[in-house]
Formats: sequence, C-alpha cells, structure tokens
Amino acid sequence: MTHSLEVTEPGAANTVQDAGRPGWRHIGVPVSGAADRLLLACANHLLGNAPDDAAIEMPLAGPSLRATDGPVRVALAGVVDARVLRADGSVQVLDSGCTSTLRRGDALRVGPVRAGVAYLALSGGCQMPRQLGSRSTYVRARLGGIHGRPLAAGDELITGAPRGDPWVEWRAAAPFEHEPGAIRVMPGPQDDAFEPEALHTLLNTPYRVGRESDRMGMRLEGERLAHKAGADITSDGVVPGAIQVPGDGAAIVLLADAQTVGGYAKIATVIRADLPRLAHARAGSELRFEVVTRAQAIEARQRQAQALAQWRQTIRPYRPPGVLDLDALSELNLVSGMIDAGCDTMPWEHPA
Repeated sequence: MTHSLEVTEPGAANTVQDAGRPGWRHIGVPVSGAADRLLLACANHLLGNAPDDAAIEMPLAGPSLRATDGPVRVALAGVVDARVLRADGSVQVLDSGCTSTLRRGDALRVGPVRAGVAYLALSGGCQMPRQLGSRSTYVRARLGGIHGRPLAAGDELITGAPRGDPWVEWRAAAPFEHEPGAIRVMPGPQDDAFEPEALHTLLNTPYRVGRESDRMGMRLEGERLAHKAGADITSDGVVPGAIQVPGDGAAIVLLADAQTVGGYAKIATVIRADLPRLAHARAGSELRFEVVTRAQAIEARQRQAQALAQWRQTIRPYRPPGVLDLDALSELNLVSGMIDAGCDTMPWEHPA
C-alpha cells in the first residue's frame, strides 16, 4: 500500500527540510537543512520517526494537504495549529505537539505560523530521493526537496505508513522551549580586524532584524561596526552563525543556507546551541548578544540535548474524540452488583 498526500494549497515559502547535507562544503554546497533542528526533531519524535527525517518547514503560513492513498499520520511542532477536515464532513482541531491520522479523502489545513518557524512532520518522513545525501531544499541551486523549490499546488508527498495502532494518537505534555536571553557568541575569527569599540558595541546595544533577511542570512539594523582597515579579507570558510560585516558596517548573521566562503571580516560567531533561536527572530524583533567561552558553549549544547530528551519523555498516547478507548473502559467499574442470572437464590437470601 502506498501512502501519499497531495498539496492543494502551498502556503507561503514552505520547503522540505531535514538535517541538511554536511560533507560537501569543499565543493561549495551549503549544509542547508532545518532552521530549527530541535523543533524538527520534536515533530518527528511525535510520529516515531528518526529525529532528522525530512519534514515541511513553515516560516509563515502552512499548506493544505489531502490524503490520496493509505493512512498518513501527521504531527505539528511550533506555534501553529491546523484543522483536519474528515471525508465524512466532521472537523477536528490539530494542536501543536499532537498527531492526527489522515485517511483517504481527509484534508489538513495548517494555519499561520504565529512565531518563528514551525514544522509539519509526516509518518516515515517525506520520501523523495536524496540529493548529495539529503532531502533538504536549497532553493538557490534548485537542489533537494521537490525540484529544489517551495511546495506548489499539485505536488505529491510520498510518506511511510503510520506506526502502531492506527486509532491511537500521540501528544506531548507541553511545547518544547528554547533557553531565553541574549544570543550567545564567541569572538572571531577576525575580531582583530575591527576597532576596539566594535565588539563592545555589538555586545552592549540592541539590534533589530532587518526585512532583507532570508534562510541565507539575517541583516541587523543598529549601530555600525567599524573596521580598522576595511572590510575585505582573503576569502575563507564561513559557517552558519558567523557574523560578517561588509564595508558599510552593518552586520549580517549567516543562517542555514549560508555560502561556504566569504571575503568580509567576521567579528563573532553565534554558538551552535543558539542557531535555532535565530530562526524565530522575525523582521523588526530585537536581538542582544553576549560573549561566552568554548566551555560554556559546550555546556549549552549539553543542556539543550537534555531538555529535548526530557520533553520526549512527556509524549503519551491517547484516543481522539469519537474513538472508543477499550483500555480505559476495562479499567472502569461500569456496572456493580452483578449476579448470576442462573442462580436460584439471591446473595441476601438464605435457603431453609
């Protein structure tokens, strides 16, 4: 049996993303992948998928999908919800942190993403072919996903079969949350190319996310950062999180689709634990930065992994409205005082 969904409405800028394609930077291929890999893992864990299975990343408004073959279980993670329109005409709300199983003819309409990015995972993950080891969409090179582009009406998404009891759904006790506070950075690798007050400015003044931002990079609006002798350097490797500063002094934080080399000096680099938080910083939102040590950066990653493991332990099965929960019924004493209809005497009677 095949399992598939048809995209009836694509939403806005929704792409297929997994953990990305590391190992190809030497030939100029960015890592790409999910902007928030923790939320990607949350959506997949709800379904019993591998944490890095390909899912739909939704930065603005989610898609509408219709089940065309076999049951397909879906899960949401992020600040978003959806409606399930059953083939029999009934409607159910699907909250973030919950699953729902679509049967042939059922439709899913995902609403607007109310903060940052959100993820829609599918049972078994999106099953299109891998390119350079990944299903992630890198739009600039038309690589991965569905023809290297965002979802479009008429696209078919092949999935796997739902695991376990098809009438049992799963939900988490509470949404996964990132640590609050300033975005943590480590100075360099070219912080010595800037005037001494530049790093102090970056760390002690607020910045706003500019409108000219995308999956490749985030432009920061605020105090300019002065170079000692110009912005240009001999091109060297860059990674997501690097804060490069071109000649006008306006900083750019590189993100998931960042290029592999760059010729501008980089004043600092966002630690890996805080990269997912950048995905939730929308245009106009305020960011602050603080310096941490390498040891603190490693500790932050460890806390993050522990938080995800603890969240995963809150996932529990449940039967949605309209589905008979036989296990719950068997635990209840629904009828008391049962007697044997074939008995000649009642318990309170004493035969002579």
